[in-house]
Amino acid sequence: MIPRRALLSVSDKSGLLPFARFLAEQGVELLSTGGTARLLKSEGLAVTEVAEHTGQAEILEGRVKTLHPKIHGGLLGDRRKPDHVETMQAEGIAPIDLLVVNLYPFRQTLASGADFDTCVENIDIGGPAMLRAAAKNHASVAVIVDPSDYQAVQDAWQDAGLGETLRRGLARKAFAHTAAYDSDIARWLAHQDQVDFPEEFSLAGKRIATLRYGENPHQGAAWYASGSQPEGLAAATLVQGKPLSYNNINDADAALNLVSEFREPAVAIIKHANPCGVAVGANLVEAYQQAYACDTTSAFGGIVAVNRQLDAETAALITQIFTEVVVAPSVSDEAKDLFTAKKNLRLLITGDQTPASEASLVVKTLRGGFLLQNRDQTWADPDQIHCVTQRQASEAERADLEFAFKVAKHVKSNAIVLVKDGRTVGIGAGQMSRVDAARIATWKAGDEAQGCVLASDAFFPFADGIQMAIDAGAKAVIQPGGSMRDDEVIQAANDAGLAMLFTGMRHFNH
Repeated sequence: MIPRRALLSVSDKSGLLPFARFLAEQGVELLSTGGTARLLKSEGLAVTEVAEHTGQAEILEGRVKTLHPKIHGGLLGDRRKPDHVETMQAEGIAPIDLLVVNLYPFRQTLASGADFDTCVENIDIGGPAMLRAAAKNHASVAVIVDPSDYQAVQDAWQDAGLGETLRRGLARKAFAHTAAYDSDIARWLAHQDQVDFPEEFSLAGKRIATLRYGENPHQGAAWYASGSQPEGLAAATLVQGKPLSYNNINDADAALNLVSEFREPAVAIIKHANPCGVAVGANLVEAYQQAYACDTTSAFGGIVAVNRQLDAETAALITQIFTEVVVAPSVSDEAKDLFTAKKNLRLLITGDQTPASEASLVVKTLRGGFLLQNRDQTWADPDQIHCVTQRQASEAERADLEFAFKVAKHVKSNAIVLVKDGRTVGIGAGQMSRVDAARIATWKAGDEAQGCVLASDAFFPFADGIQMAIDAGAKAVIQPGGSMRDDEVIQAANDAGLAMLFTGMRHFNH
């Protein structure tokens, strides 16, 4: 198929002029609207304005300009059907063979912090209607929504014409684009009305990369960004190293979320989505040394995230063992130079990061559907954290307890975290029994458990988990409380002279 008439109306004008010139050189009649028409005319291209083509001026401040039978008839008329062709001729409807449209910049308007009315005015109506019409009629019409497709269309045009496979691929892309656009608007309106979980929920994303494979080599995978503006790893820059794998991305996201919890210099080392060492310190060097010391075996092949500019001294320590990925808000030139010797190490620069908002959502796919929840970014109300034992926690113990509880939130349940002096010394993760999680944490800590504090992501159902911590040498415990046997647990702590804080807030992480 070789188009003879094209309608161009775009907000993203990148690459438009060379493509429009190409169309003109092929003898294609150009229709256009507004700013796009003005740009093309200013470059000496012959353009017919849509209002002139339809015989109807724009009305309602431009809200109605392409919603006209001569536009939609031209896009929707199926050239394969004689009755469609006859109707178009009888109604004076000229066929439109190529549509080039991208939509009002709703995402960018939203990201700019614009007020409600401005956001509403940047909801495109005519654009999606035309895109859907052209995509539906892709047997007769080619539709371009993405400037990156201009070259592919030119190449096909000069080769054998715009074939069915190309037109169908472009149509698929157009429908995906309008679906994502509508999803953004629906989620924004739900947020305006404080509706977290509407009756219907659409999940849309823009593919960042097709990955070599998923968790295992026999699984296909791709990486998508969601939302009106990239954040987290989706906004990061890969400075060096091989492309990220599915598991790299999953672990790096866990590391970034954990290290973003802390305001002081902090380091998190992640393996299989669980922290194997976390610490804060006076600087990154100190924090890395303490985090690595927690579990030197598991740190091999891990993911390291920091929340300060990565300096050369810390980078030198990181390069002493095999590390898959390093995530940092920024990296000094000296640190970058050190990493260049490790060609396979992936270095991600994220820019300044803050914890994700509680309004951001977590999706877990299921067979036949998905679960949706708010992200767990809440910290227990200080007024609700209270001591339930005879012995009060010291100021230093309380600081360690709060640190441990923040880490526990990022450990797979059941989770037990042992901490001493702002560093983890033992982590028990992902166990079916809380007492087994305590057993693993104390075993990993060894002698370091003496004088530590303990955090549990949920209450202790029995006193046996507390007793294990007592036997290992723990001095203080923080947990949500709420067990039927809280009295037994508190009594065990009192008998051993432990301080115990209840938070009233659980942090399961499955």
